[in-house]
Amino acid sequence: MVFHGYDHLPRLRLALIAGCLAIFLIFESSGCRRKSDVAKEATIAVYGFSVVKEPLENEIFPAYQKEWLKKTRQQLNFETAFASSEIVTNQIIAGAGADVAILAIERNADRLVKSEVTGCEWRKLPYGGIVNKTPMVIAVQQGNPKGIHDFSDLAKPGVRLIHADPASSGAGQWSVLAVYGSELIKSEKESGERDHRRASDLLQRVWKNVIATFGSAREARTHFERREGDALITYELEALQMLDKKHAVQVVMPRATIFSEHPVVIIDHGMTPAKYAVVELFVRSLWEEDAQRAWVKSHFRSVTDEKLNERFTKVELPFYAKDLGGWSQAYPEIIEGVWKQKIQTGR
Repeated sequence: MVFHGYDHLPRLRLALIAGCLAIFLIFESSGCRRKSDVAKEATIAVYGFSVVKEPLENEIFPAYQKEWLKKTRQQLNFETAFASSEIVTNQIIAGAGADVAILAIERNADRLVKSEVTGCEWRKLPYGGIVNKTPMVIAVQQGNPKGIHDFSDLAKPGVRLIHADPASSGAGQWSVLAVYGSELIKSEKESGERDHRRASDLLQRVWKNVIATFGSAREARTHFERREGDALITYELEALQMLDKKHAVQVVMPRATIFSEHPVVIIDHGMTPAKYAVVELFVRSLWEEDAQRAWVKSHFRSVTDEKLNERFTKVELPFYAKDLGGWSQAYPEIIEGVWKQKIQTGR
């Protein structure tokens, strides 16, 4: 049974914990199972894009392990691997032993399904399989010496822009869609029609000021923290975490920007029913209130309760991938058609 509403999640957790406990009692009392087999099924391997590391390892995993031990008297372990979304996806397709993937873009989730490493219908999970979201913003050096207030200012002469690489990073791809889509949304607001020429022109002018690209959002952030550029397009949560660490930066919220949405996929190929029960229970917990509060604590925005997001800066003209035709349209038309063909080929 699939539960799409938030109110059903705590009830589902109690039912599945009872079911999982019964499964493990059967396994541990029978002579046909080795202890190592049971231990393996009590370990969840989570592969995630770079910026989900802190909330998972600092908040979500420990809290879940504590509750699991209390309810089942069994230790649950997590194994993790974090890298850019494209790299994580490629690793899993190549055979990495992941049980769960938390990815930066839905295109990568769909790649896992198409490659047949999973049969998971991830969009049937709660909230369409999206566990959190965050808008793309601009981080600038303290004092904002270049006077950057919107994406269009990144095209000014003399601006040195740091950027995650769209070839390897979900953040890089979201950033391209943010710049391009912002002009579509603003032109539509002004004239009633979307001006693709205006959007393409701005993206090309902005990219003339890119001085370096890096494999993930976290790598790009690290170099920006070393003051290697004047500005960085990144996830809001990354910019706010820099403020938490007292780096001399400011956060600029563009007038129109995209919300990145991050899907979770169960990698169920070869998974036993017992293991699947354990993994699915954990995955569904990611939408419960405690987990959503943990995401928000690390500056992701909640997808279950907008009240949890009240402290964040409001976006005047927010948009989503679906407003650009979804990833199935935005990737070939904008990432490949504009960024790769018009910008990369000319660099």
